[in-house]
Amino acid sequence: MSRVGKAPIQIPANVSVEVAKGNQVVVKGPLGEMKQAVHPDIVIDITEGVLTLSRPTDNPRHRALHGLYRALIFNMVKGVSEGYSINMELVGVGYRAEARGQLLDISVGFSHNIVFELPAEIAVETRTDKGKAPLVMLKSYDKQLIGQVAAKIRSFRKPEPYKGKGIRFQGEAVRRKAGKSAGKK
Repeated sequence: MSRVGKAPIQIPANVSVEVAKGNQVVVKGPLGEMKQAVHPDIVIDITEGVLTLSRPTDNPRHRALHGLYRALIFNMVKGVSEGYSINMELVGVGYRAEARGQLLDISVGFSHNIVFELPAEIAVETRTDKGKAPLVMLKSYDKQLIGQVAAKIRSFRKPEPYKGKGIRFQGEAVRRKAGKSAGKK
């Protein structure tokens, strides 16, 4: 049996999980509401605040779907109860970020600023402390969406290996290269 798929999901008291018509899971919590269609072969059982998923056979396709839908539903439950956050640093001289509502204005060394419109489900906040790299803080209840948006923001200026400049996730280790002068001795 799938190790991920067989793990039960504890449903917090402030979260409600319903299985609607057509095997659609609806998760509602204090931070929002999410829906996910589940393959008809996967059976969902909710008893006493514990959600479990089961599959009909050990067919490789059923095993894959079993773990996938368990992970997706777990992410939804955690998202609507606690939420997810991603912090990103802008490392480089003159790099700046400013949040205006759902618009993120980023200056990362191009001739123009990049103005990125964020989806309504994501809250953005920026912070600039003296002597530290500017921070962009993203918060959302949707793990897939926040990861996709963070990857898009990072793609505007990926960290380069020689000076380490660029947009990176907080705590991300950038592998550095020596450069041309290192070989001459």
